Amino acid sequence: MTEQPVRPRVPPPWFVHTAWRVHRALNRLSGGRFLWTPANRRGWGALRLTTVGRRSGQERSVIVGYLEDGPDLVVPAMNGWEEGHPAWWLNLRANPDAVVRLARRAPRPVRARRAEGQERERLWQRWLAVDPDLGAHAARRATETDVVVLEPRGGTA
Repeated sequence: MTEQPVRPRVPPPWFVHTAWRVHRALNRLSGGRFLWTPANRRGWGALRLTTVGRRSGQERSVIVGYLEDGPDLVVPAMNGWEEGHPAWWLNLRANPDAVVRLARRAPRPVRARRAEGQERERLWQRWLAVDPDLGAHAARRATETDVVVLEPRGGTA
């Protein structure tokens, strides 16, 4: 009898959505100081990503986890543990120009693109090295997790 891999427990969707709303509110109220950096014990940081809604044309902001890869920021495009791609990634696919805000830094314009092939595999392995549960969480979904690279835009780093 083969042993089934242990699937990580995930909180109910209402809890996850509430937690992210609280995190966004704290970030907004603190003027962007309520973000952590990759130097923390997690090994990855959190950034505030502002995109333009693909249907509304309105600015939309979310907080997502990231890794640094040279001047680029790398983000897994997961919709929590739910199916489908997150709205922020669908917005970036329609309009790849966005703005990120890192802890205690000025806003930074970026252009998003999907990592492909060997680059995707290398970046996905970096994520798995800092968050070993990420692979199990991604396996819960039928949707493949895109790896998004946010490149500096306009000569800024």
